[in-house]
Amino acid sequence: MNDLRIVNLATYTTPNIVEKPYQDWIAYGEDNNYFQYLIDRYNGSPTNSACMNAISEMIYGKGLDATDSNRKPEEYAKMISLFTKDCVRKLAYDLKLMGQCAMQIIYSKDRKTIAQVEHMPVETLRAEKCNEDGDIPAYFYFQDWSKYRKGDKLTRIPAFGMSKESIEILYVKPYRAGFKYYSSPDYAGGLQYADLEEEISNYHLNNILNGLAPSMLINFNNGTPNAEERELIEKKIYQKFSGSSNAGKFILAFNDDPATAASIEPIQLSDAHNQYQFLSDESAKKILVAHRVVSPMLIGIKDNTGLGNNADELKTASILMDNTVIRPFQRLLIDAFDQVLAFNDIALKLYFKTLQPLEFTDLEGIDDEETKEEETGVKLSNELTDDYANVLLDNLEGQTMGEEWEEVDSRNYCESNKSVEEWATESIEVKKTGLQKLQDFIKSKPDGFSYLDKSFYKVRYRYKEEYPSSNSRDFCIRMMIRSKANVVYRLEDIDKASRDGVNKSFGHNGEAYDLFKFKGGVNCGHVWEEVLYRLKDATKKSDKLKDYNEVDSIPKSYKAKPVGSEQSKVAPFDMPNRGHHPDYKA
Repeated sequence: MNDLRIVNLATYTTPNIVEKPYQDWIAYGEDNNYFQYLIDRYNGSPTNSACMNAISEMIYGKGLDATDSNRKPEEYAKMISLFTKDCVRKLAYDLKLMGQCAMQIIYSKDRKTIAQVEHMPVETLRAEKCNEDGDIPAYFYFQDWSKYRKGDKLTRIPAFGMSKESIEILYVKPYRAGFKYYSSPDYAGGLQYADLEEEISNYHLNNILNGLAPSMLINFNNGTPNAEERELIEKKIYQKFSGSSNAGKFILAFNDDPATAASIEPIQLSDAHNQYQFLSDESAKKILVAHRVVSPMLIGIKDNTGLGNNADELKTASILMDNTVIRPFQRLLIDAFDQVLAFNDIALKLYFKTLQPLEFTDLEGIDDEETKEEETGVKLSNELTDDYANVLLDNLEGQTMGEEWEEVDSRNYCESNKSVEEWATESIEVKKTGLQKLQDFIKSKPDGFSYLDKSFYKVRYRYKEEYPSSNSRDFCIRMMIRSKANVVYRLEDIDKASRDGVNKSFGHNGEAYDLFKFKGGVNCGHVWEEVLYRLKDATKKSDKLKDYNEVDSIPKSYKAKPVGSEQSKVAPFDMPNRGHHPDYKA
C-alpha cells in the first residue's frame, strides 16, 4: 500500500463564546483568541486592510463637534477636553475592526464628575459572567491574553454605572443576535474571503520561494523505507532544492538500473493561473460586499465599473455609504459619549464632521442651520467660516491642569515682564514636607515639561478677551471656549503652531502666521495671558520662594524668544493698521 501524506490542512470556524465553570470571565473564541484572529485578517488581507482603514477614517471624519457649541461654549469646552482627538480616533478604529470598543472612565476624587476618558484596547478585556439581573458587572484586563495561564493575576474593572470605584469601563457594542458578551464585526461574513486572499498571496510567495515549483511528485521505485529514513529523505530534498536561489536548477541522478530509478513527475493543475486569478478577484469582491462598500473608489481602489468613472454615480455611492454604513457607527459612539456627558450634566448635539466633499452633500429642502452644519461640518451660523478653526484643533494642543496644581496669578504676557522666577518668588513658598512626593510626581509626568517649568511651579498661556465682540472669528470663538474650560498652552505649543502655519490664511504672501503677535488676525480684540501655577502639596502662597529645583534643563535647540512674543500683550485692534500688513491699503 502506498504511503500517502496530506498535511497542514486548515479550517475556518466561527467564534464561540466559551463560558467555563472554573473561571469568572468569558472567553471569546475557542482558544480565547478571536480578537487576535481579526487583527491577523487585517494585517494579512490587503483588501480587508484597505476597507478597515478607509471606513474607520470616515467614521472619525474631521473629529467630534456640536451644532450648539456657540450657544453652550462652556459645555462644549468640557466635552472636547474629555474626548480628545486621539481617544475618539482609536475608538472609531476599534469599533470597526473589532466590532466593539471600550473607554476607561476616570472619576474625580469626590466622584461627582467624570474627570477623564481614555481609550482602552478592547482586545485586552474579557467580560465577567452576567449577574442574576443579566447585566455584565465588570471586565477583566490582561495585557496579552495569548500569554495568559491559569493562576495569572487579572485586573477587574467594574462596568460603567455598576460600582462606586474611581475607574470603570464603558463597553460599546452594537446588538448582534446570539451575542451577549461580545459583538461580531459587521464584516464577519467576509472573513473567510479575507483568509482566502491571504492564503492566495502566501501560495504565490511560496511558489517563488520554492525551487520545486510547480509542485512535483517524486517516486522512489526501490521499495518503501522505514519511517525514520523517509523523514531523512524528505528533509534532505527540502534543504537542497527549496528556496528562490534554487529555482531553475536541475537534479542529476545516478542509477544502477532504470527500473529502480527515482521518477519526478509534475502535478499539473489544469488552468491553474486562471483559477487563482478568479479566486483572488472573487475574494476582493466578497470582502467589499461584507464591508458594504458601494464603490471601491470610495476606499481608494480603482476599478473599471461605472461607479469608478462617472462622477454622478460616485456621488450617489458616497451619499449611500455615508448614510447606511458610516453614520450607524457614528451614532453608536455618540450615544456612548452622551452617557458620559450626561453624568457631568452636559447636553450637546454631537456629530462627526464628515470627510465627504461639500459638493456631494444634498442640502435641498434643509433650512435649519444646525442640520446644515451636521450634514456639511461647516458652521454656517457664523458670519466668518474659515477652515483655520479646524486647523487650530489639529495643530494647537492645549491641556487642563490637574487638581494638584493651583492658579496663583496671571498677567498679560510680554517680554518686558519681570522674570518668571522673580514672579514666582513673590507668590510661592516651598513646603519642605512635600519634597519626596514632588520627586515622584515629576518622574511620573515626564511629558509635561515646558521651557519655563520648575519643580514647584508651571507657567502656561491662556487666550484672553481684551475687547468683547459679537463678530468674532471661528478661531477666537474656539479659543475662548477652551479658555472658559481652563484650557491652557505651553510656550512651545504656541510657538510651534506659529511655525506650522496655524491661521496661515492670514499670513502675508503665504508666510507663516505669527500667532503670538496677531492672535486671531486683523481687528482681533484678544491677547495672550501668562498664568502661574503652584504645586499645592509642595508649596503655599507666600511672599518669597526660598528654594526650587529645575525639572529639566532648557533644550539648547529651543529659541528663547518665541515668534511674536514681544507683542503678545497687544491686541491687533490696538496695533498700527489694526493688525493689517504695512502694505495694506483700505
